[in-house]
Amino acid sequence: QGKLVESGGGLVQPGGSLRLSCAASGITFSLYDMGWYRWAPGKQRELVATVTSGGSTNYADSVKGRFTISRDSAKYSVYLQMNSLKPEDTAVYYCNAVFSTLDYWGKGTLVTVSP
Repeated sequence: QGKLVESGGGLVQPGGSLRLSCAASGITFSLYDMGWYRWAPGKQRELVATVTSGGSTNYADSVKGRFTISRDSAKYSVYLQMNSLKPEDTAVYYCNAVFSTLDYWGKGTLVTVSP
């Protein structure tokens, strides 16, 4: 059974940076497409960024140029470097792993961007 554990969230001022990490276990990490999603109060869950098993990346328009997703197969981990954070980036960020019909989610890490 796959398990994803996020870390790195917290409180940061506008314009600041955070790096989220997601540690995977119980899966053959190299096979999985990995992604970060976020869910803010009163809003729908939003795709933030994805990285395929082959290393191709995709970003939401709202984060392009500010966020960078990366993966480290040796560490079974995926990361989200977030720069130039804005108050509207405030949300719970979730890690996702998908391969064929297998789909795993972490429990999320809260990011709050506030003065």
